[in-house]
Amino acid sequence: MEDSPLGDATIAADLLDDYDAEPVFIDDSELPGDRFLDRELSWLAFNLRVLELAEDDTLPLLERANFLAIFASNLDEFFMVRVAGLKRRIATGIAVPTNIGRAPLDVLADISARAHELQERHAHAFQGLKPALDEAGIHIEHWTDLDERDRVALDEVFSGQIFPVLMPLAVDPAHPFPYISGLSLNLSIRVRNPKTGKEEFARLKVPTNLPRFVKLPDHGSGVLRFIPLEDLISNHLEELFPGMEVLEHHEFRVTRNEDVEVEEDDAENLINALEKELQRRRFGPPIRLEITDDMDDVTLGLLMSELQITEQEAYRLPAPLDLSGLFEVTRIDKPALKYPRHVPTTSVNLLPTEPNERPDVFASIARGDILLHHPYESFATSVQAFIEQAAADPQVLAIKQTLYRTSGDSPIVEALIDAAEAGKAVLALVEIKARFDEQANIGWARKLEKAGVHVVYGLVGLKTHSKLALVIRQEGGRLRHYSHIGTGNYNPKTSRIYEDLGLLTADDIVGKDLTRLFNELSGYAIEKKFKRLLVAPRYLRKGLLKQIAREAENAHAGRSSGIRIKVNSMVDEAVIDGLYRASQAGVPVDIWVRGICSLTPGVEGLSENIRVRSILGRYLEHSRIFRFENDGDPQVFIGSADMMHRNLDRRVEALIRLTRPEHLDELQQLFDLAMSDGTSAWWLGSDGEWRRHDRDDAGEPLVDLQNELMRQIGARKRGAGR
Repeated sequence: MEDSPLGDATIAADLLDDYDAEPVFIDDSELPGDRFLDRELSWLAFNLRVLELAEDDTLPLLERANFLAIFASNLDEFFMVRVAGLKRRIATGIAVPTNIGRAPLDVLADISARAHELQERHAHAFQGLKPALDEAGIHIEHWTDLDERDRVALDEVFSGQIFPVLMPLAVDPAHPFPYISGLSLNLSIRVRNPKTGKEEFARLKVPTNLPRFVKLPDHGSGVLRFIPLEDLISNHLEELFPGMEVLEHHEFRVTRNEDVEVEEDDAENLINALEKELQRRRFGPPIRLEITDDMDDVTLGLLMSELQITEQEAYRLPAPLDLSGLFEVTRIDKPALKYPRHVPTTSVNLLPTEPNERPDVFASIARGDILLHHPYESFATSVQAFIEQAAADPQVLAIKQTLYRTSGDSPIVEALIDAAEAGKAVLALVEIKARFDEQANIGWARKLEKAGVHVVYGLVGLKTHSKLALVIRQEGGRLRHYSHIGTGNYNPKTSRIYEDLGLLTADDIVGKDLTRLFNELSGYAIEKKFKRLLVAPRYLRKGLLKQIAREAENAHAGRSSGIRIKVNSMVDEAVIDGLYRASQAGVPVDIWVRGICSLTPGVEGLSENIRVRSILGRYLEHSRIFRFENDGDPQVFIGSADMMHRNLDRRVEALIRLTRPEHLDELQQLFDLAMSDGTSAWWLGSDGEWRRHDRDDAGEPLVDLQNELMRQIGARKRGAGR
């Protein structure tokens, strides 16, 4: 999958698959039964917000193309996981959470209807973008647009670079209908033998190891011109079927169920069980068929019959299919058509105190807790430097770290290997069940083990999603703990496009909390209490519900109250019901959510004190923040958990409570900016509809939060109060 600001496997999976736990409710006897928004439709509304960015002609052109690609990639994963999970639950008779009072088949029909609308709008948006690309000197051509000189040049490209790798597969009594791999782009071809008049069918897979868009010669014009690979192949089919008449050819694409289920309790070896399941993933049942809108009924009937696809699952779209291929176009080197380059700054609290002094992460942390805000502040000079310095420091005795997702060339992993080879005790908790990264994480786990790292895979039945690192350093005859707790993965690549927070601290209480938590994850310890952490699955929901209830009590008593939450998804019914009751008590509640939101704001008597906003842009809003006014003594947490059943019931998640007043103020100001009517955002209405607010009454653009943070954080100086 492509890394992208809103839709690669790393994050789309964060919004997906939350089916295997039953909802947890608090007393809901006085709350209306229709108080939850459908979460599948809410996810599709999130992807519509992505599409609206692609349609926004005020954004740089190649960024709009990127959002088109992100939308396509997101929707693929939605079908592979969420629709697949819903179908699995329907087939097995399991209830569908957050769809209370609705028949599951009705839910599926609503999803299909909405997905059809969105895919058609997506295709239309691409057609609308093409003239702007043409004007900018980037032409995506069709074969019929080409002159003879172009066609001769492409004939040579086809013969020399494409023809040898093509594999047409006939379908007849001697050749059964071939397996169609998920997300592959294919050509359906009907040919006729001119001697016998007999018609035959063949399938041709468009190679995935060739560029999706073939570059045409510019003939000295300087214009960049491309033709889709499938279009080029389609116009050379006579070379693949010599002596036959090509009657029809059309594009099609299949999405399969790629959900992975591993029975951990029965598996002698989790890695072996997972590897077998990953092999089965390739052969999951089809759940969506995309076809070009000119496909004839005979071919469509054959595909639907062989793939066992219903009409509801077939999507007719104009060519080209699979617009995630536009990721290739967005890599064109035209800076003027992209967001202006932003170089992250080094946190002022990690800068040396004296000129020409070498940075020392441990000395900086020892001076006080450091709150990091990526990608505005550099991951490389903070978190990565923390692990690399620990690996090289002879005073460091041990390093313990969780790894949920990391990049293919991760300096974090290399630093852990270096530390182990240097004789330090290194523990890496590698979550090999991280969706769509399973195979990569298995590879990293084995590489770490070979280097002498103690690798563990967490607790049976739970994913370890927390973002934790602990360094034990010998100083002056005693051991000192240096800790990092974050909201994002230890992934240097995605840290450049994901917005996340992290805390570096030498607080001994936090260090002891992490020591106990790592012991629980690697051994058989059962920890019952943490001082500055809220940890799922045992305590996190309870802790948050207690904080929410306290705000309601304060409001009833006339004391100051308020709740502000920033998450990727707000789905958990118990938490939502708690927020409804807080609103009924008069507590002002602000929810800042990137993706799914099942909470309905602004309903009189239920949620009139709740506001919900969503912000999307060049960076993916990924941090999780929980702020409770607590009668003037704010309790503020950051961490890894979203408000979803899986995060609270089936994952090890950790939130850390912040204590420094300047950190509390910084996050309060962040919320003030995000929730301001003068900031560009989508607002969720009491009717369940999201509406974009990006201009004021005079038609002027509202403040872009991410641009404003770039400006503010880039202007920070040492001693400025952080």
